[in-house]
Amino acid sequence: MTQKKNAIKATRTRQQAREWLRRQGKSVPQFCRETGLDEQAVYDLLNGRSAGKIGKSHRAAVALGLKLPPPES
Repeated sequence: MTQKKNAIKATRTRQQAREWLRRQGKSVPQFCRETGLDEQAVYDLLNGRSAGKIGKSHRAAVALGLKLPPPES
């Protein structure tokens, strides 16, 4: 059986995203400055107040690995 070319990557949980930031030695504000993301959107995602479905929160969810990026057209 062959692997699909566009295999689905595993996503992170909120806790795994926090650990990922910690392992990189980055605070949320630093991560946001480096990626150009909205700090409140990132905090809302990490604290479970946002699902990251649209706009700023979706971009943040993709950057944190909580969601897969949209398929390329």
